[in-house]
Amino acid sequence: MTKPRVFVITYSTYGHINAVAQSIKKGLQKTGSVDVELYQFPETLSGEVLSKMHAPPKSNIPVITVDKLTEADGFLFGFPTRFGSAPAQVKAFFDATGGLWAKGALHGKPAGFFFSTGSQHGGQETTVMSFLPNLVHHGILYVPFGFRNTNLFDNSEVVGGSAWGAGTVANSDGSRQPSQKELEVAETQGEDFATVVTKLAA
Repeated sequence: MTKPRVFVITYSTYGHINAVAQSIKKGLQKTGSVDVELYQFPETLSGEVLSKMHAPPKSNIPVITVDKLTEADGFLFGFPTRFGSAPAQVKAFFDATGGLWAKGALHGKPAGFFFSTGSQHGGQETTVMSFLPNLVHHGILYVPFGFRNTNLFDNSEVVGGSAWGAGTVANSDGSRQPSQKELEVAETQGEDFATVVTKLAA
C-alpha cells in the first residue's frame, strides 16, 4: 500500500528554519506511516541583496513548484516571521497558486506550520494566524499542534513554539540556534502530523 506523502516546505534565510525542519522530518519518519519530502520556497531576492544581508548560501534542498503541490497528501510549512506575517517569498509563491485554487486541487489536504522569530514576542502565533486565509481559500485543513509536547510548559528558559506549531527564537542577529527543547517540540509535531495525515488518507 502506498504511504501518504508529506511535503515539508521551508523558507530559511539563515538556516534556523531548516534546522527545525530536520526534527520535523525525524518525527514524521518515526511513525513509519508516511513518505517525507523536503522542499524550499523559491527565493525572490537577488544574490547581491542576500550578500548584503550576510545570508549564507542557499541549501541544496529542491525548490518547490506550484504544480508539484498537487502530489502531496499533506504539508508542513516552515518560515520565519516578517513583522508578524509570512515572508514575501512565501506570499509570492501562494499568489501564484490561483490556477490550483480554480480547480480545487488542494482542497481537503491537511497542513501545519512551524516558524522562527527574533524574540519571544516577535509574532510566532500571528505569523500563522495571518497566513490562514491562504489555507481557507484553498480548502486546506489547518492542523494545529496543541500542547502535545510538555516543553511548551517550560518557563525555565526560552522555548519557541506554541499551540500553533513548533518554533525557535533566533535573536535579532540570528545568533541563537534552535535549542534541544525546541527540536524536541518539532519532532513531536512531525510525529503528530503524520498520525493525522494517515487517518485522513485511510
